[in-house]
Amino acid sequence: MLFLGVDGGQSGTTAIVGDQSGRVLGLGRGGPCNHVSGAGAREKFIGAIGGAVAEACASGGLDASHRDFAAACFGFSGGAEDKRALIKEMFRIGRLEVTHDGMIALAGATAGEPGLIVIAGTGSISFGRGSTGETARAGGWGYVYGDEGGAFDIVRKALRAALRMEEGWGTPTALRGALLNATGAESTNDLLHRFYTVDWPRSRVARLAPLVDETARGGDDAAREILHATAQSLATLAGAVRGRLSPADRVLPVAPVGGVFRSEIVRARFALVCELSDGMRVRAARLGPAAGALLEAYRSAGLAVTLSNLPGDEK
Repeated sequence: MLFLGVDGGQSGTTAIVGDQSGRVLGLGRGGPCNHVSGAGAREKFIGAIGGAVAEACASGGLDASHRDFAAACFGFSGGAEDKRALIKEMFRIGRLEVTHDGMIALAGATAGEPGLIVIAGTGSISFGRGSTGETARAGGWGYVYGDEGGAFDIVRKALRAALRMEEGWGTPTALRGALLNATGAESTNDLLHRFYTVDWPRSRVARLAPLVDETARGGDDAAREILHATAQSLATLAGAVRGRLSPADRVLPVAPVGGVFRSEIVRARFALVCELSDGMRVRAARLGPAAGALLEAYRSAGLAVTLSNLPGDEK
């Protein structure tokens, strides 16, 4: 019997095939597959998923056209249920689970054990599962109404600080010079208007977040305050999730994941705030989301396994 885990997102697709014992046989990659509607989207979805699974099978010495699996889990960003019917057309699967990317990221981060994950990339979200199977989430509302602690939010706050300085009603900060040097803008007001154009989508704005970390490490108080507030927001999301999981789980691991946590300032403050609570301990993610999807496939079949022979980039 073969088992399949797929992480399908906006940037790419990863598929992992394993045998009944939990031994990973092969890994494959494909293009983005987060949408199935719109011009050409169905074909792109089929190509990305089919290509990744075929590569995973081939790399494991299986027939690249293999389409039968005892159980499979697919985790997607951008919604899941609209993809189920198409997956059923592509594969023959005994037990199929189609879920969101937070679930498989959590399963990978905790290696299938109870715990929480806080994801801080362009946006932010927290998701958790207790020992009795109950789940809870907080955040993930999008950049208009939420995403506190995400990279876009960090840059938004940095621009606000720079604008206040430029207009004479804020404290001096090196963030203004850092943002102008990085973007070539003539002023922060000029930069503000650029950020409203199609040339600066949220993902591009978010990529400026490391500038705030660099400025904070250089001793800038405004930048450091932004990063401390970032850590507080992310810890608050974790606390909200923990409060909705069973108190019988005395201490649950919290795994910080995403580019924002590359900042030592954010990471250290996040751990400090989380661990003020008796019910949370911050731990590094153990496995990647595709491995988490594979573990969820085994879980759906009633099997508890420890993955072996896993490629290094999913460990």
